Amino acid sequence: MTVELRSSVGAAGARILGVGAYRPPRVVPNSEISEAIDSSDEWIVSRSGIRSRRFAGADEPLGSMAAGAAGKAMAHAGISAADLGCVLVATMSNVVQSPSLATDVAARLGAEGVAAFDVSAACAGFSYALAMANDMIRAGSARYVVVVGAERMTDIIDPYDRGTAFLFGDGAGAVVVGPSDTAGIGPVVWGSDASKRDVIGHDSSYLEWRESPERPWPVMRMDGPQVFRWASWQMAPVAQRALAAAGIEASDLAAFIPHQANIRIIDTMCRVLKLPKSVVVARDIATTGNTSGASIPLAMEDLLARQLAPSGGLALLVGFGAGLVYAAQVVRLP
Repeated sequence: MTVELRSSVGAAGARILGVGAYRPPRVVPNSEISEAIDSSDEWIVSRSGIRSRRFAGADEPLGSMAAGAAGKAMAHAGISAADLGCVLVATMSNVVQSPSLATDVAARLGAEGVAAFDVSAACAGFSYALAMANDMIRAGSARYVVVVGAERMTDIIDPYDRGTAFLFGDGAGAVVVGPSDTAGIGPVVWGSDASKRDVIGHDSSYLEWRESPERPWPVMRMDGPQVFRWASWQMAPVAQRALAAAGIEASDLAAFIPHQANIRIIDTMCRVLKLPKSVVVARDIATTGNTSGASIPLAMEDLLARQLAPSGGLALLVGFGAGLVYAAQVVRLP
Protein backbone atom coordinates (compact mmCIF):
# COMPACT_ATOMS: atom_id res chain seq x y z
CA MET A 1 0.00 0.00 0.00
CA THR A 2 1.36 3.37 -1.02
CA VAL A 3 0.77 6.23 1.38
CA GLU A 4 0.21 9.53 -0.35
CA LEU A 5 1.82 12.61 1.18
CA ARG A 6 -0.18 15.73 1.64
CA SER A 7 0.88 18.80 -0.28
CA SER A 8 0.45 22.37 0.89
CA VAL A 9 -1.78 24.63 -1.15
CA GLY A 10 -0.98 28.30 -1.45
CA ALA A 11 -2.45 31.41 -2.99
CA ALA A 12 -3.37 31.78 -6.65
CA GLY A 13 -0.81 34.55 -6.93
CA ALA A 14 1.44 36.84 -4.95
CA ARG A 15 2.24 40.53 -5.08
CA ILE A 16 4.23 43.26 -3.37
CA LEU A 17 2.05 44.82 -0.68
CA GLY A 18 4.44 47.37 0.84
CA VAL A 19 7.87 48.90 0.41
CA GLY A 20 10.28 50.55 2.84
CA ALA A 21 13.78 52.02 2.87
CA TYR A 22 16.57 52.96 5.22
CA ARG A 23 19.09 55.52 4.03
CA PRO A 24 21.92 56.49 6.39
CA PRO A 25 21.78 60.21 7.18
CA ARG A 26 25.41 60.86 6.22
CA VAL A 27 25.57 62.16 2.65
CA VAL A 28 28.99 61.80 1.01
CA PRO A 29 29.56 64.00 -2.07
CA ASN A 30 32.11 63.20 -4.76
CA SER A 31 34.42 65.85 -3.37
CA GLU A 32 34.92 63.70 -0.27
CA ILE A 33 35.85 60.68 -2.39
CA SER A 34 37.87 62.16 -5.23
CA GLU A 35 41.11 63.12 -3.49
CA ALA A 36 41.77 59.61 -2.18
CA ILE A 37 41.48 58.16 -5.70
CA ASP A 38 43.15 61.06 -7.56
CA SER A 39 39.91 61.97 -9.31
CA SER A 40 37.34 64.75 -9.58
CA ASP A 41 33.61 65.31 -9.35
CA GLU A 42 33.42 65.72 -13.13
CA TRP A 43 35.23 62.42 -13.76
CA ILE A 44 33.03 60.48 -11.33
CA VAL A 45 29.79 61.91 -12.75
CA SER A 46 30.86 61.23 -16.33
CA ARG A 47 31.86 57.66 -15.52
CA SER A 48 28.93 56.68 -13.33
CA GLY A 49 26.28 59.38 -12.97
CA ILE A 50 26.88 59.41 -9.21
CA ARG A 51 26.95 62.77 -7.43
CA SER A 52 26.66 61.53 -3.85
CA ARG A 53 26.02 58.42 -1.80
CA ARG A 54 25.19 57.47 1.81
CA PHE A 55 27.71 56.00 4.26
CA ALA A 56 26.57 54.22 7.41
CA GLY A 57 28.17 55.05 10.74
CA ALA A 58 29.37 52.79 13.53
CA ASP A 59 25.95 53.12 15.17
CA GLU A 60 24.18 51.79 12.06
CA PRO A 61 24.92 48.06 11.87
CA LEU A 62 23.67 46.09 8.90
CA GLY A 63 20.94 44.35 10.88
CA SER A 64 19.59 47.65 12.19
CA MET A 65 19.39 49.15 8.70
CA ALA A 66 17.73 46.01 7.32
CA ALA A 67 15.16 45.89 10.12
CA GLY A 68 14.45 49.61 9.71
CA ALA A 69 13.58 49.12 6.03
CA ALA A 70 11.59 45.95 6.77
CA GLY A 71 9.57 47.67 9.49
CA LYS A 72 8.58 50.47 7.13
CA ALA A 73 7.58 47.96 4.44
CA MET A 74 5.43 46.07 6.96
CA ALA A 75 3.74 49.29 8.09
CA HIS A 76 3.05 50.15 4.43
CA ALA A 77 1.57 46.68 3.88
CA GLY A 78 -0.48 46.86 7.08
CA ILE A 79 0.90 43.69 8.65
CA SER A 80 2.63 42.90 11.93
CA ALA A 81 5.54 40.65 12.84
CA ALA A 82 3.05 37.99 13.90
CA ASP A 83 1.84 37.74 10.29
CA LEU A 84 5.26 36.92 8.84
CA GLY A 85 6.11 33.42 7.71
CA CYS A 86 9.62 34.14 6.47
CA VAL A 87 12.37 36.77 6.49
CA LEU A 88 14.66 36.77 3.45
CA VAL A 89 17.70 39.04 3.37
CA ALA A 90 19.80 39.56 0.24
CA THR A 91 23.28 40.81 1.10
CA MET A 92 26.90 40.48 -0.01
CA SER A 93 28.47 42.69 2.66
CA ASN A 94 27.61 40.90 5.89
CA VAL A 95 31.02 40.19 7.42
CA VAL A 96 29.49 37.97 10.11
CA GLN A 97 29.31 34.50 8.56
CA SER A 98 26.92 33.11 11.15
CA PRO A 99 24.27 33.40 12.36
CA SER A 100 22.48 34.74 9.31
CA LEU A 101 21.61 38.41 8.98
CA ALA A 102 17.99 37.34 8.45
CA THR A 103 17.79 35.92 11.98
CA ASP A 104 19.14 39.22 13.31
CA VAL A 105 16.42 41.06 11.38
CA ALA A 106 13.72 38.67 12.60
CA ALA A 107 14.80 39.24 16.20
CA ARG A 108 14.80 43.02 15.76
CA LEU A 109 11.30 42.86 14.24
CA GLY A 110 10.01 40.62 17.02
CA ALA A 111 9.08 37.93 14.49
CA GLU A 112 9.24 34.81 16.63
CA GLY A 113 9.44 31.36 15.09
CA VAL A 114 9.62 32.49 11.45
CA ALA A 115 11.85 30.93 8.82
CA ALA A 116 14.81 33.24 8.21
CA PHE A 117 17.79 32.97 5.89
CA ASP A 118 20.14 34.99 3.71
CA VAL A 119 20.42 34.97 -0.08
CA SER A 120 23.90 35.39 -1.56
CA ALA A 121 23.51 36.58 -5.14
CA ALA A 122 25.30 39.94 -4.91
CA CYS A 123 23.57 42.74 -6.83
CA ALA A 124 20.93 40.32 -8.16
CA GLY A 125 20.16 39.09 -4.64
CA PHE A 126 16.95 41.06 -4.17
CA SER A 127 15.49 39.75 -7.43
CA TYR A 128 16.47 36.20 -6.47
CA ALA A 129 14.85 36.58 -3.03
CA LEU A 130 11.72 38.13 -4.52
CA ALA A 131 11.32 35.14 -6.85
CA MET A 132 11.70 32.79 -3.89
CA ALA A 133 9.09 34.70 -1.87
CA ASN A 134 6.66 34.51 -4.78
CA ASP A 135 7.16 30.74 -5.01
CA MET A 136 6.77 30.30 -1.23
CA ILE A 137 3.42 32.07 -1.16
CA ARG A 138 2.07 30.27 -4.21
CA ALA A 139 3.24 26.91 -2.83
CA GLY A 140 1.74 27.56 0.60
CA SER A 141 4.95 27.47 2.63
CA ALA A 142 4.44 31.07 3.80
CA ARG A 143 1.63 33.63 3.69
CA TYR A 144 3.63 36.84 4.13
CA VAL A 145 7.34 37.22 3.42
CA VAL A 146 9.48 40.26 4.02
CA VAL A 147 12.27 40.53 1.44
CA VAL A 148 15.16 42.80 2.34
CA GLY A 149 18.19 43.98 0.39
CA ALA A 150 20.75 45.40 2.83
CA GLU A 151 24.35 46.46 2.33
CA ARG A 152 27.21 48.20 4.09
CA MET A 153 29.44 48.24 1.04
CA THR A 154 31.87 50.54 2.83
CA ASP A 155 32.88 47.52 4.94
CA ILE A 156 34.14 45.57 1.92
CA ILE A 157 35.67 48.14 -0.45
CA ASP A 158 39.04 49.85 -0.53
CA PRO A 159 38.55 53.64 -0.18
CA TYR A 160 41.72 54.14 -2.27
CA ASP A 161 40.70 51.86 -5.15
CA ARG A 162 40.04 54.06 -8.19
CA GLY A 163 37.88 51.34 -9.74
CA THR A 164 35.37 50.89 -6.91
CA ALA A 165 35.66 53.53 -4.16
CA PHE A 166 33.45 56.11 -5.89
CA LEU A 167 30.73 53.64 -6.90
CA PHE A 168 29.37 52.13 -3.71
CA GLY A 169 27.18 53.28 -0.87
CA ASP A 170 25.24 51.87 2.09
CA GLY A 171 21.54 51.36 2.68
CA ALA A 172 18.64 48.94 2.89
CA GLY A 173 15.36 48.48 1.04
CA ALA A 174 12.55 46.02 1.69
CA VAL A 175 9.22 44.80 0.40
CA VAL A 176 6.44 42.68 1.87
CA VAL A 177 5.14 39.97 -0.42
CA GLY A 178 1.72 38.50 0.26
CA PRO A 179 -1.14 36.54 -1.33
CA SER A 180 -3.15 37.81 -4.27
CA ASP A 181 -6.05 36.49 -6.33
CA THR A 182 -4.07 37.32 -9.47
CA ALA A 183 -0.39 37.33 -10.32
CA GLY A 184 1.41 40.45 -9.14
CA ILE A 185 4.90 39.02 -9.68
CA GLY A 186 5.77 37.64 -13.09
CA PRO A 187 7.94 34.60 -13.82
CA VAL A 188 11.60 35.12 -13.00
CA VAL A 189 14.22 34.86 -15.74
CA TRP A 190 17.50 34.12 -14.01
CA GLY A 191 20.85 32.50 -14.47
CA SER A 192 24.59 32.91 -14.26
CA ASP A 193 27.69 33.25 -16.40
CA ALA A 194 30.23 31.47 -14.24
CA SER A 195 32.94 31.88 -16.88
CA LYS A 196 33.16 35.50 -15.72
CA ARG A 197 32.88 34.86 -11.99
CA ASP A 198 36.32 36.40 -11.35
CA VAL A 199 35.57 39.86 -12.77
CA ILE A 200 33.93 40.92 -9.47
CA GLY A 201 35.00 39.48 -6.16
CA HIS A 202 37.16 39.67 -3.07
CA ASP A 203 40.90 39.81 -3.67
CA SER A 204 41.61 37.23 -0.95
CA SER A 205 39.81 35.08 1.58
CA TYR A 206 39.29 35.75 5.29
CA LEU A 207 41.17 32.50 5.91
CA GLU A 208 44.23 33.93 4.17
CA TRP A 209 43.93 37.09 6.23
CA ARG A 210 43.66 35.04 9.44
CA GLU A 211 46.77 33.06 8.58
CA SER A 212 48.74 36.18 7.64
CA PRO A 213 47.43 39.15 9.65
CA GLU A 214 49.96 41.44 8.00
CA ARG A 215 48.00 41.06 4.76
CA PRO A 216 45.43 43.77 4.00
CA TRP A 217 41.79 43.14 4.94
CA PRO A 218 40.09 41.33 2.02
CA VAL A 219 38.21 43.79 -0.18
CA MET A 220 36.08 43.60 -3.28
CA ARG A 221 37.71 44.35 -6.62
CA MET A 222 36.11 44.73 -10.02
CA ASP A 223 37.13 44.69 -13.66
CA GLY A 224 34.96 47.66 -14.56
CA PRO A 225 35.24 47.54 -18.38
CA GLN A 226 34.32 43.83 -18.52
CA VAL A 227 31.37 44.30 -16.20
CA PHE A 228 30.19 47.33 -18.18
CA ARG A 229 30.25 45.47 -21.50
CA TRP A 230 28.53 42.38 -20.06
CA ALA A 231 25.77 44.26 -18.26
CA SER A 232 25.11 46.78 -21.03
CA TRP A 233 24.53 44.22 -23.75
CA GLN A 234 23.66 40.93 -22.04
CA MET A 235 20.99 42.20 -19.64
CA ALA A 236 18.67 43.72 -22.23
CA PRO A 237 17.87 40.27 -23.74
CA VAL A 238 17.24 38.97 -20.21
CA ALA A 239 14.83 41.87 -19.65
CA GLN A 240 13.09 41.09 -22.94
CA ARG A 241 12.64 37.48 -21.86
CA ALA A 242 11.10 38.64 -18.57
CA LEU A 243 8.61 40.80 -20.46
CA ALA A 244 7.71 37.89 -22.71
CA ALA A 245 7.37 35.50 -19.74
CA ALA A 246 4.95 37.97 -18.10
CA GLY A 247 3.00 38.28 -21.34
CA ILE A 248 3.42 42.03 -21.73
CA GLU A 249 5.15 44.57 -23.97
CA ALA A 250 7.52 47.35 -22.96
CA SER A 251 4.70 49.81 -23.69
CA ASP A 252 2.65 48.22 -20.88
CA LEU A 253 5.23 49.24 -18.29
CA ALA A 254 4.87 52.17 -15.92
CA ALA A 255 8.46 51.91 -14.67
CA PHE A 256 11.85 50.34 -15.33
CA ILE A 257 13.80 49.66 -12.12
CA PRO A 258 17.18 48.10 -12.91
CA HIS A 259 20.01 47.52 -10.48
CA GLN A 260 21.63 50.91 -9.91
CA ALA A 261 25.13 49.98 -11.04
CA ASN A 262 26.04 52.77 -13.44
CA ILE A 263 23.98 55.40 -15.24
CA ARG A 264 25.60 54.51 -18.56
CA ILE A 265 24.55 50.87 -18.18
CA ILE A 266 20.99 51.96 -17.37
CA ASP A 267 20.84 54.32 -20.37
CA THR A 268 22.23 51.64 -22.71
CA MET A 269 19.60 49.12 -21.57
CA CYS A 270 16.86 51.69 -22.14
CA ARG A 271 18.04 52.23 -25.71
CA VAL A 272 18.34 48.52 -26.49
CA LEU A 273 14.92 47.81 -24.97
CA LYS A 274 13.46 50.77 -26.89
CA LEU A 275 11.49 51.86 -23.87
CA PRO A 276 8.81 54.44 -24.69
CA LYS A 277 9.03 57.83 -23.02
CA SER A 278 5.98 56.95 -20.93
CA VAL A 279 8.10 54.50 -18.90
CA VAL A 280 9.67 56.11 -15.83
CA VAL A 281 13.28 54.96 -15.40
CA ALA A 282 14.78 54.72 -11.90
CA ARG A 283 18.02 56.67 -11.64
CA ASP A 284 18.38 56.63 -7.87
CA ILE A 285 22.09 55.97 -8.38
CA ALA A 286 22.72 59.73 -8.69
CA THR A 287 22.26 60.31 -4.95
CA THR A 288 22.47 56.78 -3.51
CA GLY A 289 25.33 55.18 -5.44
CA ASN A 290 25.54 51.47 -6.07
CA THR A 291 24.09 49.70 -3.02
CA SER A 292 24.30 46.21 -4.53
CA GLY A 293 21.43 44.01 -3.27
CA ALA A 294 19.66 47.04 -1.78
CA SER A 295 19.57 49.12 -4.94
CA ILE A 296 16.34 47.85 -6.55
CA PRO A 297 14.06 48.20 -3.49
CA LEU A 298 15.65 51.55 -2.64
CA ALA A 299 15.00 52.79 -6.18
CA MET A 300 11.45 51.42 -6.08
CA GLU A 301 10.73 53.21 -2.81
CA ASP A 302 12.17 56.45 -4.22
CA LEU A 303 9.92 56.38 -7.31
CA LEU A 304 6.81 55.68 -5.22
CA ALA A 305 7.67 58.21 -2.50
CA ARG A 306 8.09 60.94 -5.10
CA GLN A 307 4.96 59.76 -6.93
CA LEU A 308 6.90 59.28 -10.15
CA ALA A 309 5.42 55.80 -10.64
CA PRO A 310 1.81 54.85 -9.92
CA SER A 311 0.62 52.37 -7.33
CA GLY A 312 -0.62 49.33 -9.23
CA GLY A 313 1.54 50.06 -12.27
CA LEU A 314 3.78 47.43 -13.83
CA ALA A 315 7.53 47.66 -13.29
CA LEU A 316 10.37 45.69 -14.86
CA LEU A 317 13.11 44.76 -12.39
CA VAL A 318 16.57 43.64 -13.53
CA GLY A 319 19.37 42.66 -11.15
CA PHE A 320 22.92 41.62 -12.08
CA GLY A 321 26.23 41.30 -10.31
CA ALA A 322 29.12 39.22 -9.01
CA GLY A 323 29.07 35.62 -10.08
CA LEU A 324 28.17 36.75 -12.70
CA VAL A 325 24.50 36.29 -11.83
CA TYR A 326 21.32 37.92 -13.06
CA ALA A 327 17.55 37.90 -12.58
CA ALA A 328 14.62 39.83 -14.02
CA GLN A 329 10.87 39.89 -13.41
CA VAL A 330 7.85 42.12 -13.93
CA VAL A 331 5.97 43.19 -10.79
CA ARG A 332 2.91 45.21 -9.96
CA LEU A 333 3.91 48.14 -7.73
CA PRO A 334 2.33 48.39 -4.27
